[in-house]
Amino acid sequence: MNIVELLTQREFLIAVLAAISAAAVVFTFGSSMIVRQEMRGRIKRVAVERDRMRAEEMARLRGNVSSNADGRVSIRRGTEAKSYMKRAVERFDLKKAFQDDSTVDKLAMAGLRGQGELTKFLFQRLAYPVVIFIVAAVYLLIMAPGDRPLYLNVVYAIGAGLLGAYMPVLLLKNKTQKRQASIRRSWPDCLDLLLLCVEAGMSMEHAFKRVAKEIGSQSVELAEELTLTTAELSFLEDRTRAYDNLGRRTGLDNVKAVMTALIQADRYGTSVGQALRVMAEEGREARMMDAEKKAAALPPKLTVPLIVFFLPVLFIVILSPAMIKVFSGSVASTVGG
Repeated sequence: MNIVELLTQREFLIAVLAAISAAAVVFTFGSSMIVRQEMRGRIKRVAVERDRMRAEEMARLRGNVSSNADGRVSIRRGTEAKSYMKRAVERFDLKKAFQDDSTVDKLAMAGLRGQGELTKFLFQRLAYPVVIFIVAAVYLLIMAPGDRPLYLNVVYAIGAGLLGAYMPVLLLKNKTQKRQASIRRSWPDCLDLLLLCVEAGMSMEHAFKRVAKEIGSQSVELAEELTLTTAELSFLEDRTRAYDNLGRRTGLDNVKAVMTALIQADRYGTSVGQALRVMAEEGREARMMDAEKKAAALPPKLTVPLIVFFLPVLFIVILSPAMIKVFSGSVASTVGG
């Protein structure tokens, strides 16, 4: 029995489909458990961050903590980097080579806060091209050299290493985009909840805390940012710095606009509820405009699938009866003649 007969057997196809179905069921339930465990881990990290910020603020009030150059207190979290990563970063002076003024903010937008995450990112900028170059060189020079000259294989390996230098940046950008998409999707609902809490008589600290609990089931990332903002509002002297930090960490224009409105309301003594109401209405209008924009872009996107997939099937369904009659008539006439 050859491989073609095995793949076309009915029992084999049924077994394959059953295996795929079982794997899909296991993946579905397993992914839900992973998401729950990840949410618990995030909530635990936020609680640890709150305790750390309390201790840091108490030390700052005693004069033992220094702030950043621009006066902002860093809000960071993250696991500690390995010792060999720290040694590599210090020995090769990777901070001078790869770090700029926006590196910390970019990591914060991806949810990576802390000196450990910065050290890991700088180490990846060095390790990725070296590892990819070695793997490509081993593959091209030893495992599959082909008929190419030696220098050409070396050039290909060097090119793969240069491309690997941008892989940490691409991975960071991809993680940032996913995080921002989650926050952007839940932000209008967050504004509505904030407005309800403020109009009910809550302070901004309690409003952020309450909304963080409610919005966690929809967006864990946004709940995490709101919880950190709650901690900042509780311990920072200047409330505007907490609002500014939230806009800086998310990197979203709509979040920054709301934070600017809250800063102005806090600075000039205007109504916070009125500012939130205006921003919530603008958020709903922006969501409606985005939906209309996607609906308007749908017909051009459906043109190619319609031509490639639907029209041939439609032609086959329409023309098949006529073609069957024509061929059956010609065969009958040939047999009769």
